Amino acid sequence: MLFSGAFTALVTPFRDGRIDEEKYRELIEWQIQEGINGLVPCGTTGESATLTHEEHEEVIRICIEQAKGRVPVIAGAGSNNTAEAIRLTRYAKQAGADAALHITPYYNKPTQEGIFAHMKAISEAVDLPLIVYNVPGRTALTVKPATMARMFQEIPHVVGVKDATADLTQISETLELCGPDFCLLSGDDFTVLPTLAAGGAGVISVTSNLMPRKVAELCSSFQAGDIARARAIHYALNPLNRACFIETNPVPVKTALAKMGWMSTELRLPLVCLQPQSEAYLERVLESLKLL
Repeated sequence: MLFSGAFTALVTPFRDGRIDEEKYRELIEWQIQEGINGLVPCGTTGESATLTHEEHEEVIRICIEQAKGRVPVIAGAGSNNTAEAIRLTRYAKQAGADAALHITPYYNKPTQEGIFAHMKAISEAVDLPLIVYNVPGRTALTVKPATMARMFQEIPHVVGVKDATADLTQISETLELCGPDFCLLSGDDFTVLPTLAAGGAGVISVTSNLMPRKVAELCSSFQAGDIARARAIHYALNPLNRACFIETNPVPVKTALAKMGWMSTELRLPLVCLQPQSEAYLERVLESLKLL
């Protein structure tokens, strides 16, 4: 399997409206020291939607530089504009990324044929492994299992999917149609364990921003056949998973990182700070897990 285990969908620290490079490097270094299996800059959790093109490239560059080849980096390079997605993917390859993560085109609402054509154009333009990001809650469309299988079979650089549907029927059918060489990574922290049980390779996780060692251990325990240990970690992480999605991601996880001393809570509009009752709930969970 090309990519397996726990990958962190990294937040992007800001200070005074700019990328806080020092805090970002510190977070990446801690993630690697804690045993994370890989890193994903410029995804949803990294607030990619409000990064300028120059900032997007900077975030990818910093992550790859700090990782120093110790873990793979899957760079977010998606767009609803195919030409823009190609440009970002070219940069990711030039910077040394191991793969690019491509959200399905949002707002445009292409057909299944349009999704296929979008990924095919990217693959033809850039020689880099591609992970499709299937997140219908954000994009208003779903990559159907048959379409995913067709992309895997007919588009040379498509190697897998980040499946954030939380739909185990869809996940199982995708794996059934794509076969054992396909890399399916859960994009939903609540369904990591059942995704692994169905044949998934791991997770691109939000929660691992806060507990990278435990999320990585969940995956490694399952892969080693210690199902009881994996199940115990799954249930132990569930309160934190709930807290991380009490409001729109990445607001809760960034707030948690600030409370843990890693960075400021600075977000970019239209994202705003947690409501007081949500913040109090998050703090109780963090205290219960001894993260403060």
